Amino acid sequence: MLATGADGVTLFGTTGEGASLGAAERSDAISAIVNSGVDPKAITLGLCATAIGDVAAQVQQGSGFGITKFLLLPPFYFKAVQDAGLFDWHAAVFDQAPTKAQFILYHIPQITQVPLSLDLISRLRAVFPHRVLAVKDSAGHWPFTCALLDSGKTPVLVGDERLLHKAAALGAAGSICGMANLYPARLRALFDTHVEDVALSGDVAVIVAAPVVPALKYAMSLLSDNAGWGHLRAPLQPLDATARASVAQRMTAPGILA
Repeated sequence: MLATGADGVTLFGTTGEGASLGAAERSDAISAIVNSGVDPKAITLGLCATAIGDVAAQVQQGSGFGITKFLLLPPFYFKAVQDAGLFDWHAAVFDQAPTKAQFILYHIPQITQVPLSLDLISRLRAVFPHRVLAVKDSAGHWPFTCALLDSGKTPVLVGDERLLHKAAALGAAGSICGMANLYPARLRALFDTHVEDVALSGDVAVIVAAPVVPALKYAMSLLSDNAGWGHLRAPLQPLDATARASVAQRMTAPGILA
């Protein structure tokens, strides 16, 4: 991916089933990737925990490998929490983190059911300008993306590939997205040219019509000819036959790096 268009890689995010990996496994995976020659500066580490101390431990673990950028999910167990509580939670995480650690806020309410409001994002960026690096907007709601971009207060990384060309034209800072696992060069071109990749948008539509992570990993297994990419951990389950057929029919590109 780094050789074909991506500026960096994000480990233990949604596609990487970060919520299903234990502390020792995270350490082993980071070690393997860094020891393979990947610069820690090119790695963003996904954080997934609700207790502040557990998040801080994941940050410390990544920092020990020289990683300084972290993708921070909000606390996702309690619902209907107020912005004030979310602000305090983030502030406590920042307070316990090493001084070099920077964070990308993660707005993915369809998964967490804990949305990050525009006011909260702007306030966190204003109060912690050296901590809040950007926001990853994965809600796929164009009016909210526009509001983030129009505010000009926080760099925006777009998670929905179908919106990336429009967002890039309005000043989006980049993207962290699942389809970059399949087509990093195409995503790079899309971002640089501000021109929609219509075929790629069609691929996304097929993926999101099914359970997203199982569908994306099945597509990766097809395009790479490596069945290992299709492995999932409970509670995720493989696609049913109908969904598999739909993904297989769509994924006809010659290889994962096409």
